[in-house]
Amino acid sequence: MKIALQYVNDIHGRTQAVQLPVTEWEKVLNKLKKYEQTLKIKSDLQEAFEEVKTLQRSKSRKQTLNDFLNEL
Repeated sequence: MKIALQYVNDIHGRTQAVQLPVTEWEKVLNKLKKYEQTLKIKSDLQEAFEEVKTLQRSKSRKQTLNDFLNEL
């Protein structure tokens, strides 16, 4: 993705800001949203697998799928 960027500098020549076309900004935001959703799914799956490991090590009674569905 090639973006036409413009840099805003202060009187000393140091970059203070970056400007880009609104259409490009919207594309960046959409990609960011997709990455955040992917990261959330990955995090949720890692948490679920950790819970499964904990349950597998536990000696207490485990809830069956039928019991779980009946609670809904």
